[in-house]
Amino acid sequence: MPEKRSVLVIDDDTYICSILKKYLEQNGYDTEVAFSGITAKKMLAKQDFDLVLCDFRLPDSDGSKMLQYIKSKMPAAPVIIMTAYAEITMAVELIKSGAFDYIAKPMNPEEVLRIIGKALDGSKETFTRTSFEKNFITGTSQKIKTVMNHVDIVAPTDITVMIEGETGAGKEYIARAIHYASKRSHKPFIAVDCGAISKELAGSVLFGHVKGAFTGAINDKIGHFEEARGGTLFLDEVGNLPHENQTKILRALQERIISKTGSNKSIEIDVRLIAAANNNLLEKVKSGEFREDLYHRLNGFKIELPPLRERKEDIMEFTWFFIKQANKAFNRNVTRIDTPARELLMNYPWNGNIRELQNVINRVVLLSDSDTITPELLPEEITADSHEQEKQEGINNVTDSKKTDLKSATLVTEKEVIQHALEKSNNNKSKAARLLNIDRKTLYNKIKLYNLESLPE
Repeated sequence: MPEKRSVLVIDDDTYICSILKKYLEQNGYDTEVAFSGITAKKMLAKQDFDLVLCDFRLPDSDGSKMLQYIKSKMPAAPVIIMTAYAEITMAVELIKSGAFDYIAKPMNPEEVLRIIGKALDGSKETFTRTSFEKNFITGTSQKIKTVMNHVDIVAPTDITVMIEGETGAGKEYIARAIHYASKRSHKPFIAVDCGAISKELAGSVLFGHVKGAFTGAINDKIGHFEEARGGTLFLDEVGNLPHENQTKILRALQERIISKTGSNKSIEIDVRLIAAANNNLLEKVKSGEFREDLYHRLNGFKIELPPLRERKEDIMEFTWFFIKQANKAFNRNVTRIDTPARELLMNYPWNGNIRELQNVINRVVLLSDSDTITPELLPEEITADSHEQEKQEGINNVTDSKKTDLKSATLVTEKEVIQHALEKSNNNKSKAARLLNIDRKTLYNKIKLYNLESLPE
C-alpha cells in the first residue's frame, strides 16, 4: 500500500482548516493544521510535509514571509497560496517567487484536489485524452480559431513550440491540445512549472540525479526528461530556469542526450519539447538572463495566445462552462445571468484571464441562493471597475450631441460638460448653449460659476 502524502494547512480561519482537513483526509492525505505563522514554523521545524497550503494573510505573518521560510526548510515541497479575490495580483507575484499556484476563496474542493494532485504528481498526472477533451473548450472568436489552426498545423510534427501569453490564459491547455493531436498522444505528457522549482533542485527535477550527488540524494532519481520519453515535455514559465539548466536543455535539444546530476553518463532521449512563457521572455534575452541560442531553439514555432480581454466573444462560453462545473461541485442550480451582470462580465478586463473568470464564477455560484446571477453577487472589483469605465466613457463621449445635452449629464460634472461644449464650438457661446440645450443667459451664469471666463472668446 503506497505511503500517504502529508499536507500542512496554515490559516487562522478555524472553519476553513477543519473543512480542508476533513476533505483531504477523506481523499487519502495525512493533514495537519496550523492557525498562525508561529505555530506553523514550530511544526515545520519538527516535521517535513509533502505540500503546504498557506493563507496569504495570517495574524502574525503573510504569504511572502511564510513562502520564504517554508522553502528554506523544505525546498522541494510545493506551496499553494490561499487568497481572497482582491489579492490575486499579489498571489501571482508569489508564484513568481516560488509558490506552486494559488487558490482563490471561496474554494472549490475539486479544484483544491486537482491543484494538490498536480503539485505532487504532475509528472504522473492521469490526464487521459478523453478527460482532456471533456474539459477543454476553446471559444469561437477569430483569434482563438487562429490559435487552434496553428495547433492543427504543428501538432503532427516534432517541431519545438513556444507558447506565449499572460498568466492564466490557458497555455498548458494549448500544449495538451498539441500533444493529444500528435503521434505521441499515447505517450506521457509531462508538465513542469519552472517557476516553482528552486534553483538548487532544478537540475535534479529536470534531469534526475544519482545517489550521493548532493546532501539528501539517498537514491537515484529519474528526471522529467526521462519520464517524458517518447512523449511531450511541457516547460511552463521557462524564463525562470537557472542559466546552468538552460545550457543543459540546449544540449538536450541539440544532441538528444542528457546527463543526471552527479553522473557523467549520457542518456539518449526522445522527447517533443513545448515551452511557455509570459510576453517578457525576449526582454530577458536582451538583458542576458535567458540564452539567446536557447530562445531560438525553443521558438521553432511560436503560438501567441491572446488574453481573454482580446477575445470577448469567448467570455460567455467559458462562463457557462464554469457555471456548469460549479453547479455540480456546490450542488447549485444557476441557469440564468441577468442583463446587468452579463454586461459587467463582458466589460471587465480579466487581467487574470480564464483562471480569474473561473474563480469569479465559482464564487458567485456558491453565493447564489436562486437560479440567477445578478450584479450583487459579483466581486467588488468587477462592479467598481465598471463604474470607473462608465465615468470615463461619459467624459469621452461628451462631444456626442446627446451627451452634450446639459440636462442629461449624469456621469460627468457640469463643468466638464460645459468646457467640452465650449471647446467643440470654438468658444462660440451661442453654439455651445445650443449643444447644451440651455439658453445663452444660463450658459453665461454657469461660465461665471465655474470660473471658465478665462477661455478666449
